[in-house]
Amino acid sequence: MLHIEKTPLLDCFVLIPPAFPDARGQFSETYNKRAFQAATGLDINFVQDNQSISKKGVLRGLHFQTGPLAQAKLVRVIDGSVLDIVVDLRKESASFGQHFSVLLTGENRKQLFVPKGFAHGFVTLSERSIFAYKCDQFYDKASEGGIIYNDATLALDWHLPKEALIISEKDLALPSFQEVIS
Repeated sequence: MLHIEKTPLLDCFVLIPPAFPDARGQFSETYNKRAFQAATGLDINFVQDNQSISKKGVLRGLHFQTGPLAQAKLVRVIDGSVLDIVVDLRKESASFGQHFSVLLTGENRKQLFVPKGFAHGFVTLSERSIFAYKCDQFYDKASEGGIIYNDATLALDWHLPKEALIISEKDLALPSFQEVIS
């Protein structure tokens, strides 16, 4: 049975699908629409799966899409370990401006449901990670946005020293939280 944990952020959940180990290894159903809907009460139609491979220290984020192409995501780690961070950007939400982080690993099988209206990012803590996620909207460059990883208002702890982070030029040029919400 799919295990669900609420987070302090409204509509954001940690999910742990069941695993079935035996002498050969382990089997796990990583996503089942009926089980997801029963556990969360949400009817999400995922339309795109993405995967990234990153080395230790790679920080991707904080990213989001806006408007009618805003994306809800279900994220997980296939192999390795990442710190995943989300920020609620929904001004009408009781958890607006708050953030949540969770350690996602291939071993703990935890998944994070990121609702529409959230910024999302992660940093690889292991030597290498394989990160996978489902989206309920297709990627649209014109709708993309982001927040700088070291925003002073959010004061996020990425669990690695700044000099150990590997960040794209694009992500280093992202605006602050205050610039995004104004």
